[in-house]
Amino acid sequence: MKERIVLDVSKLPPHGMGTASPTWWGTCAFMLIEGSGFALAIAVYFYLMSIAPQWPINAPAPGLIPGTALTAILLASVVPNILLSRCARQRNLRKVRIGLVIMSVLGAIPLILRAFEFTVLHVRWDDNAYGSIIWTLLGLHSTHIITDLIDTLVLTCLMFTRHADNPRRFGDVEDNAMYWNFVVVAWIPLYTCIYWVPRL
Repeated sequence: MKERIVLDVSKLPPHGMGTASPTWWGTCAFMLIEGSGFALAIAVYFYLMSIAPQWPINAPAPGLIPGTALTAILLASVVPNILLSRCARQRNLRKVRIGLVIMSVLGAIPLILRAFEFTVLHVRWDDNAYGSIIWTLLGLHSTHIITDLIDTLVLTCLMFTRHADNPRRFGDVEDNAMYWNFVVVAWIPLYTCIYWVPRL
């Protein structure tokens, strides 16, 4: 049987960006799974609150300053993060390098504030159900900040090497920026539960 060419794809780029990239879809799947985990943790929080005679249990509401400062920094970080994503799409290596350095710093600062957050919860993780769930919420989100920070630091180092000017690397930067936006958005309901629901 004679072979025939159905479609010549030899001129297609080796790597796509955005929805053309399998990595983009993988990142979306991660966000869906992790978002479901956050939703379940929040559901547990409200369940425990509904069966507790008082909320918080045997503790004052957490101090507002570290958590609110962290929230402000996370929200402010969205602006340079969006700019970084645009620069990655434009394949502007110089601006991507600058943006990654900025986002590395903005990813590290929340971890410093997070350490102070744990000190103003006024309850230990093993004191009662209230302590367990708010430590769990903070711990889950801390894991996401650490994960994205590590990814950002690796990308930052990589973009200063000879392997930087590569469509795949720019796609990785864009996907990482999308994930950071998820980390920021996911924190808003957690912040509300931890700091404001006990004050209602």
